[in-house]
Amino acid sequence: MTDTDLKAQHFNWDAMPIEALNDDIGRRLITGTGMMIAHEYLKKDAVVPMHAHHNEQITYVLSGALRFKLGEDQLEEVTVRAGEVLVIPSNLPHSAVALEDTLDVDVFNPPREDWLDGSDAYLREGISK
Repeated sequence: MTDTDLKAQHFNWDAMPIEALNDDIGRRLITGTGMMIAHEYLKKDAVVPMHAHHNEQITYVLSGALRFKLGEDQLEEVTVRAGEVLVIPSNLPHSAVALEDTLDVDVFNPPREDWLDGSDAYLREGISK
């Protein structure tokens, strides 16, 4: 790859449409070659059903609060509030509920193919996977 093949991309979150996944959750996505960043908009009491993925995930709550349940048995609970970050390793089952209206930033490595191709039924239909 030469320097002429390298192009930076510039985005404005506010200029991007919010993709409505269900009545309680929406998102905006930006994807690079090896990473993905998303703004997640969750209404109070929104539920992210238990799921796991090979992607490492970093969740940074900008406003609001999320209560995560972690592990196959969902016995470990972590509440992440504004200004706090949770790192979720690859393949760790997790779920979440919004304790209040919440905006978080999720970073994934590599990008979530199911989010890009729309096969993320666990969010769209509330089905654990």
